[in-house]
Amino acid sequence: MADAAQTLGTSTFERMKAMILDGTLEPGLPLREKSFADRLGVSRTPVREAISQLVSEGFAERAPSGTPVVSSISLADIMEILHVRSLLECEAARKAAASNAKLDELLSLRAKTVDFLDGSRPNPEAHFALDVQLHLAIARRAGSRLLAELIESLKVKTRMYDQGSIPERFEPGCHEHLAIIDAIVDGAPENAAEAMRLHLKKVRESIISHINHPF
Repeated sequence: MADAAQTLGTSTFERMKAMILDGTLEPGLPLREKSFADRLGVSRTPVREAISQLVSEGFAERAPSGTPVVSSISLADIMEILHVRSLLECEAARKAAASNAKLDELLSLRAKTVDFLDGSRPNPEAHFALDVQLHLAIARRAGSRLLAELIESLKVKTRMYDQGSIPERFEPGCHEHLAIIDAIVDGAPENAAEAMRLHLKKVRESIISHINHPF
């Protein structure tokens, strides 16, 4: 029974987190146990556990009243996150290019990226999933599980900010990913690090531009 309760709590957390990431639950929205228990068709206990985990992982925060609400990420927050990501991911790309590990995963992700460019545009969820897979594959190839965990956490926080709202980044982002992959496949560490640096710089610039010119 304990395992079943734990599984229900985990699945409730994942469902609520997904709603935050796709923008269904907007920043500042109160997370009330009864409301979400009714909405998700579960008891209040797994919702309470899910909310606690959302707070601990930064997806939610306590308002001055004590009510948990969906977290807001400021422009300053996202700029700091992207700065830290650049430090971590440029080094990951550099190490990945110097690694002798098999290239199968990266080549598969390259093929999927090309398919995205050549075919119909994927929905934001599919695009984000491939984006995460690629960045984590590079971190794993660099040989550090901790690095992969940190990068995944920071990428999720980036997703909380943009929520797929910058569609003009789709094609340039795919080409930037291909440049990173190709540098790694070619075994060129400095080129790979520079391609990653440029990619994250472009992400930063697009977010700033979107804030200044939202329409």
